[in-house]
Amino acid sequence: MDKSNLLGRIGGVALLITVNLTAGAEAQNLKPWRHGVINLKSDAGFVMMPMQHDFAAKRGLKIETVQVKDGALGLKALIAGELESLDGGAGEGIVAAMRGADVKTVGCHWPGLPHALFVRGDINNVEDLKGTVVATSAPGSLPDNMMRTLLEKYGMPESAVKFAAVGGDVDRYKALTAGIVDATIVSSEYLPVSPPGIKILVAGRDVIPNFMRLCLNIPGKTIAARRDDAIGFLAAEIEGLRYAFAHRDETIKLARDLSEAKPDDPRPAFVYDEFVKYKAVDPEISLPMEKLSWMQGQFVKNGTLPRAGDINKIVDPTLRVKALELVGK
Repeated sequence: MDKSNLLGRIGGVALLITVNLTAGAEAQNLKPWRHGVINLKSDAGFVMMPMQHDFAAKRGLKIETVQVKDGALGLKALIAGELESLDGGAGEGIVAAMRGADVKTVGCHWPGLPHALFVRGDINNVEDLKGTVVATSAPGSLPDNMMRTLLEKYGMPESAVKFAAVGGDVDRYKALTAGIVDATIVSSEYLPVSPPGIKILVAGRDVIPNFMRLCLNIPGKTIAARRDDAIGFLAAEIEGLRYAFAHRDETIKLARDLSEAKPDDPRPAFVYDEFVKYKAVDPEISLPMEKLSWMQGQFVKNGTLPRAGDINKIVDPTLRVKALELVGK
């Protein structure tokens, strides 16, 4: 399907397709696998390393990465059949699957939560947020779910703040620095470049350690139709992330190139070191069922989900097991 049709199918979302190139006749024999990622930022070295070298090609795949503005839009593309897989918000995947979407969580490669609550002015504690405007993203997205979970943890009703669905991290951060909103949920990568008066009030990993960032989602029908390819894709993810952890300079350079960061931008190196230090990325793409179950419970508490369901029915651990057999320990 060409890009114009893709845009139409998912409501005009701005997309960029990046194809991993493999020279020669071999490329013609590789099967395409469309993988959705949220717009590339300073963590792009981790996101895109599985698509470098021959991690995918030796599994018979050519991974085409499709950038989407946020996880909610990525899920729409996944459910519409425009993607084979998605780096999706862990919470978004849970909510979609529990509402009946054909979405399976097959591994959680970004269990750490680098997002934080950034504020401006004289907001010094969570209680000071009362009456403020908080920029999140689409309902059900990671920023939206994280903010609701934070309010619940601190015993504040959601009505205490005004939610503003602004969009991606860049849009939300710009809204904060421009004074349009009082607070927002964005990645901590913005801390090194924040102007005076902008600060982190709450780091997500400190107050809600069970809230995960990203998991890999694949539709059940895709698993049924292309099981071996799905296993090969996960094998490429595991090998690529392992490689990223072992090659700091190359991973930082890849992030800098793909995010078009300026040479003096401190964020690619900051993100790499912080992610490694706090184990925000899991190269083994584990499936921490206790965290998935906890997150579902939080969504029931804050009204995102009407009731809890069987968390085991929305995961498929078998693909990861086979992928690990392919790549070895």
